[in-house]
Amino acid sequence: MKIFSAKQIYEADKATIKKNNISSDQLMEGAAVQLFNWLHYRIQGAPVKIHLFCGIGNNGGDGIALARHLQDHGYNIAVYVVNYSKKRSDDFLVNLDRLKDRKIWPEFLEENSVLPEIGRDDIIVDAIFGIGLNRTPDAWVVHLFEHIQKSEAFVLSVDIPSGLFTDRVPEDEKAVVKANHTLSFQVPKLVFFLPETGIFTEQWEVLDISLDPEYLTNTETDYELIGKNEMLPVYIPREKFSHKGTHGHGLIIGGSYGKIGAVHLASKACLQSGSGLVTAYVPKCGYIPLQTNFPEAMVLTDVDENHITKIEFDIDPTVIGVGVGLGKDKATVKALEEFLGENKKPLVIDADALNLLSENKDLLEKIPAQSVLTPHPKELERLIGKWKDDFDKLDTAKKFSKQYDCILVIKGSHTITVYDNKGYVNTTGNPGMGTGGTGDVLTGMITGLIAQGYNPLNAAVFGVYLHGRAGDIAVEKTGYQALTATDVVANIGAAFIDLFAQPENRPEANENERPQE
Repeated sequence: MKIFSAKQIYEADKATIKKNNISSDQLMEGAAVQLFNWLHYRIQGAPVKIHLFCGIGNNGGDGIALARHLQDHGYNIAVYVVNYSKKRSDDFLVNLDRLKDRKIWPEFLEENSVLPEIGRDDIIVDAIFGIGLNRTPDAWVVHLFEHIQKSEAFVLSVDIPSGLFTDRVPEDEKAVVKANHTLSFQVPKLVFFLPETGIFTEQWEVLDISLDPEYLTNTETDYELIGKNEMLPVYIPREKFSHKGTHGHGLIIGGSYGKIGAVHLASKACLQSGSGLVTAYVPKCGYIPLQTNFPEAMVLTDVDENHITKIEFDIDPTVIGVGVGLGKDKATVKALEEFLGENKKPLVIDADALNLLSENKDLLEKIPAQSVLTPHPKELERLIGKWKDDFDKLDTAKKFSKQYDCILVIKGSHTITVYDNKGYVNTTGNPGMGTGGTGDVLTGMITGLIAQGYNPLNAAVFGVYLHGRAGDIAVEKTGYQALTATDVVANIGAAFIDLFAQPENRPEANENERPQE
């Protein structure tokens, strides 16, 4: 699913209006119907009080139109117009008149207004500011946001939590409504997935408001949201007469005394992801543990007992994953420098190998094109430099990726893979995966996918998706606290199977049905 910018969404509105020969008011009415259907399906006429806080732009117009439908269906509503400016959008005024025609008189809130009482069991609809917000709300509006927050009522935001920008991080957290649920029109917003802005909505959902499909299909976006539907076409099925030799050979280089487990996890994940053969290259201390605990792997060892001091092998791997558990012994650093300077094979680079690149930027010029780098936040900072906020981080990562022709996997709650000025935002994974070893598993999985013939970008995006999905399947049995990297590896197969699983049948609201009069 594409993630459109605010500018592109406005263009989609215009394209829809022109192509369908409708007015902007009709487009707003369609959005209001979808909002009503979503809410009505879930509360089924319950005697709950619904407070609608509406701005004076188009987002407020959506809220005003929703209020009319709620009133028509007997809901107990209170409508407030947050009068933060003298300017009003035309569609807001049209819907305000329709509301008044039904003898519904909204309360206008201004700087010195007494704020309404809100019960903890009430529902709040936040339709104050939309995607066009370009400045921090005034202090009295921020005070209103705090009042909403203190009520502890359920907050439903229309399109985007009010006060949240689409292209930058807010200066003051209090100046943004914290929504329990956000109904985003047609497409999700990038801010839902970034650490500094995703905190303002606990959950989000897309409402189809019938924007022009041709525009949506043909318009290129800077970001894409990755789920099952995006990954199914990427999947490469097995041929009947294929064999281990046709599924590639992954080589995992890493390990040091006390950190052989990292290589074990990466190597096993490489095999579980489909690599035909897997070889681990480790110091001598890793030989017995790997041969004993992972019989499917082949093992090559360095001459040194505790560290890698020379990277030499007599096999011809398809792809190499390097860095997990490697350590930073002086001899290891020298061996890695020599290896990175001479290697021509596709690379997946993680952990201490990334740290070496951070300290020796000239080596970045020598790594193969489209090498996959998988840094955690601190490794990323060492690699690309500091950033001022999440948007700056993504822009800096894109520039770095373009400069060195590499694929950056930016790990996080929503891991974002960056390449060629585009970002791929992952939707799988859970907080239980914030535990030692899961990064090693991801390195192994991406290595295993490249071994089978996935191009590096698809391998990175698909690997991140499968990694998170395996964690989601595992956590259903373990819970967040008990989830381990080994559990993730054990569920890689289930993640592949889940790609083709049919969704469970469950009743759905007809989101396109107009409310009955």
